[in-house]
Parts: sequence; structure tokens; C-alpha cells
Amino acid sequence: MLASKRILLIIGGGIAAYKSLELIRRLMERGAAVIPVLTRAGAEFVTPLSVSALAGEKVYRDLFDLTDEAEMGHIQLSRSADLVVVAPATADLMAKMAGGHADDLASTLLMATDTPVLIAPAMNVRMWDHPATQRNHQQLRADGISMVGPNSGDMACGEHGPGRMSEPLEIVAAIEAALSDGPLKGKRVLVTSGPTHEPIDPVRYIANRSSGGQGTAVARALAALGADVVFVTGPADIPPPEGVTVHKVETALQMDQAVSSALPVDAGVFAAAVADWRVNRASDQKLKKSKDGVPALEFVQNPDILAKVSQMGEGRPDLVVGFAAETQDVVAHATAKRARKGCDWIVANDVSPETGIMGGAENAVVLITEDGAEPWPRMSKDAVATRLAERIAGALAG
Repeated sequence: MLASKRILLIIGGGIAAYKSLELIRRLMERGAAVIPVLTRAGAEFVTPLSVSALAGEKVYRDLFDLTDEAEMGHIQLSRSADLVVVAPATADLMAKMAGGHADDLASTLLMATDTPVLIAPAMNVRMWDHPATQRNHQQLRADGISMVGPNSGDMACGEHGPGRMSEPLEIVAAIEAALSDGPLKGKRVLVTSGPTHEPIDPVRYIANRSSGGQGTAVARALAALGADVVFVTGPADIPPPEGVTVHKVETALQMDQAVSSALPVDAGVFAAAVADWRVNRASDQKLKKSKDGVPALEFVQNPDILAKVSQMGEGRPDLVVGFAAETQDVVAHATAKRARKGCDWIVANDVSPETGIMGGAENAVVLITEDGAEPWPRMSKDAVATRLAERIAGALAG
């Protein structure tokens, strides 16, 4: 897919810049040509020599280099590639892009290009969570900039949370999706998946048997059709797919926040099995057995994420798809749920223990739309995902 493709790779100044070397190698393995641009800050983490040696190309660094301008001016450089990739995209680079600044070679190229742009954010968790960065994130999304990551995890600074740059193979998958000509190219789709864990105390929680298999398959199928997929997942058994932006959460409240931060999107697919209730004032110490008997747990209702997005008015996705896991009267309950939530479609299934669907490899669903109930035959979860993704592509195209 990447054979003969030209990737203009802008390497920003962050510790994650070391991953750009592996990214260059992986892209070239797949036949891509990589034209590297190294920012002044980026050169503090990787050397021009190492970048040039791996790419087999000249490294561009200075906006006012007369030799570079004579050989290939920055305007031509910005438009000679099939895709512009920024990895790592630091908070500073994102701010420049969102504000339209052009005070060095990298930012000037990004302003001058008419080529699609994909960025891989990387920064400290506090910088990522800062309101200014989140505003810039939303602005870049609105400007049509594609993103992969950031992931959650341990930071070089010792902190933990969102801000880690996606791994090179994840970025490669996102590049392949960005360069594909699938029917969902240019569309941004949110997918939620997996269960949520609602804490009782530091060691116990309330959950369900969702494996996350169907939601993961849907995200993968949408990405294969060219969509820019944001994948919000609870603690699932199935690892997230490559080539999508992953937000890992534990609780319903965290999932609600992650969904809100991912908007706006063209479509939302809410496959997560979100807990309806959580324990009010979960204990910060492990609950012990006592002579007083079983402790009483007080429950409060969790946010209804599907209803919230379906009924949001301005900024609502063009298509909202919910899921309904039922154990009886599947069509009747799912039809009522669609009306109650206000979503466009409901994908319903029977998760009674005897079906083997909850946590299994297959699914048998009924698609509920305004036109009624459409039963699908039992098939693999990947096949269900492919069929659903194709239907979503058709709806968004219409």
C-alpha cells in the first residue's frame, strides 16, 4: 500500500523523537520514500546524520538555507509528498499549527501544504490535559488534521497518563489508512468498546462479561475503510486495533469524559457495555468482614453516554449507533431503547448464556433502524463489523 508513496516526516522536539527512527525504517520496509524535516528542538534528541542514514535522503532543517531553497524551495517541498506526518507533534508544534504560525521550516511547510496532514501528539500528561492544548486539539480536528494517539502510559518524566506517542507500527497503520481510498476517507468516527469497572474499594469492582471483541472489530473495520477512528475502550480482554487513536479508561465517568473530548465526529458507534450504576462514595480502603455483617452499598446512576450524544443538538454526529445486549424480547427492547435514547440505529443481540455470544467469537445481531428490524445471520464478530462498517459508509455517503 505504501510502495512509491512519498512521506514528508516532520520530527518535533521531544524524547519520543527516538521513535521516529524506527518509524522511518518501518515505512521504508513497505516501499515508501521518506523526506525528513528535523526541527531545531528535534535535533536535540536525534541527529541529522542518523535520520539521513536511515531515510537515505537529505535532512531539511533551515527555512533560510539558500542551498535547500535553490534545490527545492519550501513551497515545493510542502507539496511534493503524498502525506505530511508530524511525529512527534509536540504541544508547541500543535499550537503553531492551530494558530497559523510560520516562523520556522516545519511550521511554514505545514502552513504552505495542500497535502493531507497526520500528526502523532507526544507530550507530558499535564501538557496534554492543559486547556490550551485541548483547544488546539479541537481546532486541528476541525481543520481536517488527522491524528493517531496519544496513548496512555508511563512517561519519560516519571508520570503516567495520556501523552505517549503512538508506537511506530501504529503510526504506520494510520498512514496506510490515511492514504487508502476507502469510502470513509476523510470521516472521523468514534467507537466505544469493552466493559467498565466501577470500584467498590481499591481491590474490588463491579463489571460485566463484555470482552470488547465486537467493538474492537468494528473499529478495525472502519479504519480499513479509511476512517479516522477514535477508540475509547474500557478494560477489555481484546487488545485495541492498530491505526486508531486509543483512549483507555476504567470507569463510566472516565468514558464519558473521553467521549466528550473526542467530539466532534461524523459518526459514533457505542459498542461499550457501560455499567448503568456505580457505588456512591467507593471506599478508599479495602472493606473488611466484620461482626456487623455484609456492608450496604449505595448505588448512583452513571451518565447515559449514548443518550447524551444522541440528544446533544448542535454538533451531534450525523450517525449515532448504539448497541443493546438483551436476554429476552430482543427486538422489542432494542426498538424501545432506540426511541428512548434518540440514536439512529441500534445493533441488538441476545446475550443469554446459552448463546455463547457474550465473550465469544461469533455474534447474531438485529439492526434496528427507523425502517424496522433487520435480522442478520450468525457470523463471526469480524464479519458483523465489516457489514456494519459498510452500512455506516453508505449512510455517511448519502
